[in-house]
Amino acid sequence: MKNILARVKSSGDRALRELTLQFDKIKLDDLKVSAKEIEDGIASVSVELKKSIELAAKNIEQFHAAQKREVIKVETTPGVICWRKAEPIQKIGIYIPGGSAPLFSTVLMLGIPAKLAGCEEIVLCTPPDSNGKINPAILFAANLTGIKNIFKVGGAQAIAAMAYGTESISSVYKIFGPGNQYVTKAKQLVNLEGTAIDMPAGPSEVLVIADENANPSFAAADLLSQAEHGVDSQVILVTSEERIARNITEQIYIQLERLPRKEIAKEALANSRAIILNNRDAIDFVNSYAPEHLIINTKDCDELVEKIKNAGSIFLGQFTPESAGDYASGTNHTLPTNGFAKSYSGVSLESFLKYITVQKISKEGLNNLGPVIEAMAEAEQLRGHGEAVRVRIES
Repeated sequence: MKNILARVKSSGDRALRELTLQFDKIKLDDLKVSAKEIEDGIASVSVELKKSIELAAKNIEQFHAAQKREVIKVETTPGVICWRKAEPIQKIGIYIPGGSAPLFSTVLMLGIPAKLAGCEEIVLCTPPDSNGKINPAILFAANLTGIKNIFKVGGAQAIAAMAYGTESISSVYKIFGPGNQYVTKAKQLVNLEGTAIDMPAGPSEVLVIADENANPSFAAADLLSQAEHGVDSQVILVTSEERIARNITEQIYIQLERLPRKEIAKEALANSRAIILNNRDAIDFVNSYAPEHLIINTKDCDELVEKIKNAGSIFLGQFTPESAGDYASGTNHTLPTNGFAKSYSGVSLESFLKYITVQKISKEGLNNLGPVIEAMAEAEQLRGHGEAVRVRIES
């Protein structure tokens, strides 16, 4: 991993081409997706899919636009006014997983709040397919959100390119986007060198709490929807009775046979669990596990949700599948995994903003607050701090 980062840092585009040939088996002349490729890709997307993406984009924009905060000025002491002003992160990078499941929905989840925040420069990296092309739906979603700088680079080398910059790809201040364990590790490593990241977002997880009122086929479908993400995904079922777990498990293996990605899901299921716990222990377990996605498919879901302290995103009741949040309900699907929901939130509008504190003090305000500052500065033996107040008061 460190070798990949070092190669990109020292050799730029040449290293990216070599690594793309090594890992993706594709020889590329141009790393950047051309305007013609974008145009052709958009034209190949079906009208039905375009309409679906546009509706999802509308809901995501509506939800994230509502997160804008008003500036609140606080007079902490007469004549002393403090506030925070929001500024967009000027340069951001977006990583979009490609491979067998090109996540064009993630383009919406990251591109829309970035646009709402007012980020000036957005770089998008995603791995090419076996023909050296980018999935057309990714190109359509990127165009819809105003992203033009799209590059055919995947894996840890893409994270390195966005962190350090190359001849083709500009360095950015913060990198967003989920990925496999290698992408996640690369993000963590460049973060140590000063490039901000959204969160440690690795392989997908879901935890389903189901009671006797839950439809077994619904619960099974929710578990499989995450198991098909990748062989390193994990799905957990928590219920109070072995009978319920058995009924849901039977449905899992019935529905599994209908999935095109059933072999991937099978491997994920091998690392997954069904756990029998009473309600109190179930809540303790959830808060300890801190799942990326939590589905509470119980009669008392509205009461149970109030007891949840740690989860990336929560889905309540019989008719709220996790896939709604993945695509079109409006909430963001870029979420903390691997227990990081104990300390991280999912991506929101504020993820693309930074807040700068501002204060303005009048002569009256400094007269009121000055003696406090001087006393504290003197106690810390920082006389110069006190002098900065004293010269003003005595002027």
